[in-house]
Amino acid sequence: MNNIRKNDTVYILSGSDKGKQGKVLEILPKKDLVKVAGIAIVKKHSKARKQGDVPSIKHMESYIKISKVMLVNPNDSKPCRVGFRILENGKKVRICKRTNEIIDQV
Repeated sequence: MNNIRKNDTVYILSGSDKGKQGKVLEILPKKDLVKVAGIAIVKKHSKARKQGDVPSIKHMESYIKISKVMLVNPNDSKPCRVGFRILENGKKVRICKRTNEIIDQV
């Protein structure tokens, strides 16, 4: 079970984008990488391959280490550490360690 999932809002802990927030677009769990909207922007140069194509420079997000991001609690919009709890009905939920509130159900 991952602490961070797709479509979560995360806070950037370090790097050139430190302090920013963004939405998770993609996760590579085996490599511990995450792609966040508007964070770690890189330039991608594309060459014209066919006649009529235009060479261009695209700005796109790159991957960052998952350890550099922290989940933002949707209830109070502050970063929080994530824990897990199993409810009486057997459902596993993510909780905020700071406030012990349930973030969402799995």
